[in-house]
Amino acid sequence: MTRSLSFSLPVTVVVLAIAYIYFSTVFIFIDRWFGLMSSPGLLNAAVFTGVALMCVFNYTVSVFRDPGRVPSTYMPDVEDSGNPIHEIKRKGGDLRYCQKCSHYKPARAHHCRVCKRCVLRMDHHCIWINNCVGHANYKVFFIFVVYAVMACVYSLVLLIGSLTYDPEKDEEQTGDSFRTAYVISGLLLVPLCVALSVLLGWHIYLILQNKTTIEVIRN
Repeated sequence: MTRSLSFSLPVTVVVLAIAYIYFSTVFIFIDRWFGLMSSPGLLNAAVFTGVALMCVFNYTVSVFRDPGRVPSTYMPDVEDSGNPIHEIKRKGGDLRYCQKCSHYKPARAHHCRVCKRCVLRMDHHCIWINNCVGHANYKVFFIFVVYAVMACVYSLVLLIGSLTYDPEKDEEQTGDSFRTAYVISGLLLVPLCVALSVLLGWHIYLILQNKTTIEVIRN
């Protein structure tokens, strides 16, 4: 199931950052280090393009795919003793009923204040995809983060390699536009590599523990 998408500034920023990193990596870093017409240059450009395409594809699916709606006809099975139909709160255990959506919700479903509805196995609401991360799109979100880490680390290695390769020749040929591109790319890639690596490690931990971000925070 897909959902409609309104304008989102964070999503626009992500798209522009992906486009900038891709073009600077292929047409500046790879071209200046290997040359795009050489075999190493073509190989690196092809591999990086493949990683970038997978990153863009999974990001697009994460943005547009509905994270998982609670069926309006859902009713808890009160006769099943193993079914956690009660929600543990400070004031006692209540049936998992959403007052805002006016229907019952299964275990691990939570109401999102931004999306204004309940989401199945909700992990968190991510402003960078303008969507919740839930049951239906968690897999593609995780894969997107994996490819994003690969792309950022790969691009950073190419950036450093293109700077260290034949520095005398680079100094003669590098113009102000190239210097600006290197500075902007470095300012983008270093924080992204750190932040995305931490995010990837966090979600690997969640998968191994079979937990969601909301469950970890609440516990």
